[in-house]
Amino acid sequence: MNILEEIAEKTRQRIAESKEEKPLETVKREALALPSDTGFPFEKALSKKGISLICEVKKASPSKGVIARDFPYIDIAREYEQAGAGAISVLTEPYYFQGADEYLQEIAKEVSIPLLRKDFTVDEYMIYEAKILGASAVLLICSLLSGEALADYIKKAHALGMTALVEAHDETEIQMALQAGARVIGVNNRDLKTFTVDIKNSIRLRDLVPEGVLFVSESGIRTADDIRELAAHHVDAALIGETMMRAGNVKEVLAELLFAGKE
Repeated sequence: MNILEEIAEKTRQRIAESKEEKPLETVKREALALPSDTGFPFEKALSKKGISLICEVKKASPSKGVIARDFPYIDIAREYEQAGAGAISVLTEPYYFQGADEYLQEIAKEVSIPLLRKDFTVDEYMIYEAKILGASAVLLICSLLSGEALADYIKKAHALGMTALVEAHDETEIQMALQAGARVIGVNNRDLKTFTVDIKNSIRLRDLVPEGVLFVSESGIRTADDIRELAAHHVDAALIGETMMRAGNVKEVLAELLFAGKE
């Protein structure tokens, strides 16, 4: 069992426990009672001229361990917004990334830019949870879902007024995402089975995604040169995690990256 499968299995156990405390029908009812005419702000943010930056609020990861021992997550989110981030990704997976649902819920009350719930969605329950927590988008990973489940989850997210960021790693998964109706496709430059990183993975797969479908490059993006290379290949957005979490001056680093994306 590789690390991705291990995380997915632990997530299934976690959601099974959540269902014991709060049944699916209750969570579904609460989510459906919330406004669905959102205008899909996550997609709007990614559609702006130049590369939009999705900055991540992340305490730890399996590959890097603890990234931020001091973790004032609300302050971090506010700083991202003030510095010009298009959206914020919030880790809610608790065991491998030390995330929490509460981080997303509290950040949603403090910032106005759209939020992505970054978790390993293995059950429709998590889509309804994301809506209740204040997310504008959910992450759906192709390698964790069947084509049928992926299409179903995308439809459920859209019906709630949320965007599905559909993550692919190779040509087969790009086709799977397109067939399922993805409007936003993210290519992860980190192989979650081996943790090797190559941002050229996004560039190799870019031409497989047609115009009209937003394209996001995820992981391993560190420098202005990385952003320039992605911009040259018409990438719409970049999801940046560790680089931003370790940035001494978030405003300065983000300004440099945003400028590179508009050159």
